[in-house]
Amino acid sequence: MENKDLIALVRDIPNFPHDGILFKDITPLLANPEARDFVVSEIADFYSNERIEAIVAIEARGFIFGSLIASAMRLPLIPIRKEGKLPYKTIKQKYDLEYGSSCLEIHEDALRSGQRVLIHDDLLATGGTALAAAALVSKLGASVIDFSFIVNLTFLSGEQLIFDKYSKPPHYLIKY
Repeated sequence: MENKDLIALVRDIPNFPHDGILFKDITPLLANPEARDFVVSEIADFYSNERIEAIVAIEARGFIFGSLIASAMRLPLIPIRKEGKLPYKTIKQKYDLEYGSSCLEIHEDALRSGQRVLIHDDLLATGGTALAAAALVSKLGASVIDFSFIVNLTFLSGEQLIFDKYSKPPHYLIKY
């Protein structure tokens, strides 16, 4: 399997979750064990020499591959969730989406100062969610080593925003 083979396993859903949005659905990729294992292997191998100490995964689809990557790399998985979903004391970060705004939270004790983390989500669009996650990681004193995605929507600004802030492009497997 190659990265280009993954494109056939990402389905387009027009007007979801709002009119004018073309949603990239990764559920067919999840249903294909060979493709799923390929994604995990590619990402884990890419970061094998980076001394990553935790995987920070963003709700909701980021949890799926984030947990598989954390397992493959034998690392802790740290969830970042939408506001009101975590049971313990949290810190918050508001951010803008391509179709509105939202708020993310992380447990206040989820990371330690200086801990080296990889932020993972399924898709990079405008970069708002990823940068909000990075802000939460930074508030806890941990270091964002990189951002990992399965899909990059290159026609939106996310890749450039991450590059501008972190001086390196995010890692992704396929692009549109």
